[in-house]
Amino acid sequence: MTELISLAAPAKINLSLRILGKRPDGFHEVETLMVPLALADEVEVAHGSGTGIRFTCNDPELPTDSENLCVKAAEVFLAATGIEHGIAISLMKRVPHGAGLGGGSSDAAAVLRGLNELFDDPLVSEELHQLAAQLGSDVPFFLEKGPAWCRGRGEILESTDALPHRRLLLIKPPFPVPTPWAYKRYAEMQQASETHAEIVQSLEGIKLVNDLEPPVFEKYLLLPVMKSWLRTQLGVESAFMSGSGSTMVAIIAPDAQEESVTVLKEKLTVEFGPELWIHETTFLNG
Repeated sequence: MTELISLAAPAKINLSLRILGKRPDGFHEVETLMVPLALADEVEVAHGSGTGIRFTCNDPELPTDSENLCVKAAEVFLAATGIEHGIAISLMKRVPHGAGLGGGSSDAAAVLRGLNELFDDPLVSEELHQLAAQLGSDVPFFLEKGPAWCRGRGEILESTDALPHRRLLLIKPPFPVPTPWAYKRYAEMQQASETHAEIVQSLEGIKLVNDLEPPVFEKYLLLPVMKSWLRTQLGVESAFMSGSGSTMVAIIAPDAQEESVTVLKEKLTVEFGPELWIHETTFLNG
């Protein structure tokens, strides 16, 4: 019997996020192009003593009970399979939370995949996807590999072609943006018929747009300032917010010199403060 499974739980960004309307179940209908990144948490699942779920993490800010998506994932897996067995989950957190990078959803998906492997695959792929959809709209995406268009609440997946290689700079200010608030404010702005000019950017034919930028930018004024500033910098091909924020993404131009990227990182700290979290990464194309 396998004793321990270790899995990478990649972050993601949304290259496109369109909100198509409100659903009868209270969620929003979306169409989004999500792409996994080389930046990843590390999740370990193992057999534990007794019948409980023990969760440990290097980030003391995260809850360790059922409020944590990793624990919830283990609970729904055990309930679905009828397995009565102790579970130990260890999470090495590298993806910041409240960042629009899908870290919690990715961790939950890794727990589902890891437990299924640990117990010799009691669930088929469709059953795992059903459990993932119960946990959160982004969780099913992380059961697969590579970029995908996600529709419905996010649970309807359509794999897409590999993306062109790009270096990415992720920049997160020292504050989160609550996702439910962002969607609520978006709906309020739609009801009020508030319109906003849309800056058109693209990545080799892919239109880069995020419908949550207007409501988030309205409250978190640093973000639109950072986006405008990034788009003027040498070596930056495009800049936008991922998901509901607060992480901003700078796509580095393919012909950018290493020196310009180094200078960009230094200027970000000078311009916006040393408390920024800045991380360079790339797309995972599956």
